[in-house]
Amino acid sequence: MQFRDRQEAGKALAEKLTRQQQEGRLPDPVVLALPRGGLPVADEIARALGAPLDVVVARKIGAPFQPELGVGAVAGDAPPVYDHALLGKLRLSEHDLAQTAEREQAELKRREKAYRRGRGPLELEGRSAIVVDDGVATGSTARAALRAVREAGPVRTVLAAPVCSREATEQLAGDADEIVCAYVPPAFGSVGFWYASFPQLTDDEVLDILHVTR
Repeated sequence: MQFRDRQEAGKALAEKLTRQQQEGRLPDPVVLALPRGGLPVADEIARALGAPLDVVVARKIGAPFQPELGVGAVAGDAPPVYDHALLGKLRLSEHDLAQTAEREQAELKRREKAYRRGRGPLELEGRSAIVVDDGVATGSTARAALRAVREAGPVRTVLAAPVCSREATEQLAGDADEIVCAYVPPAFGSVGFWYASFPQLTDDEVLDILHVTR
């Protein structure tokens, strides 16, 4: 299975979430995208649900020798979240990653400022919060985002992604009330493998989707 692009993937997820909404399982939903890649997916979902769209900015903390390997993540003002089992396998400590975590926290704040342009985050208390990404590989970024979102008091928290690794869905089971994936392949690889078109988005494209005035 391969999605044509993020928009097609978003439509596939929107079908599943629309059924939940019709069944009364998503009261007063808010769709929260993990930028940048989660925005086109989340936009399709928000349109289908008639829900407001916002961002929850999270940043992966990569291993020093392999930055693409997420060993933790930061989101909001919360402390970094680490995969301690993976840290143990790699013989790394939180202290080893302190400078990387500080850099990612600074980039997180820059993106929040750029994407919101002075606007505060949407109110989540008493609502259904749907956290959306274009794929979930290790789950470290999603976990940080979910924990930050849950602190805002939603009545229901859902993680939605077009493609998820089996390991991540199992590990994240306690961080969301429900995980909705369009496809959980037996062997995952990378998120981009499951898309025919998987370009990197720019900040300007994010702002266009959010309809934020520059």
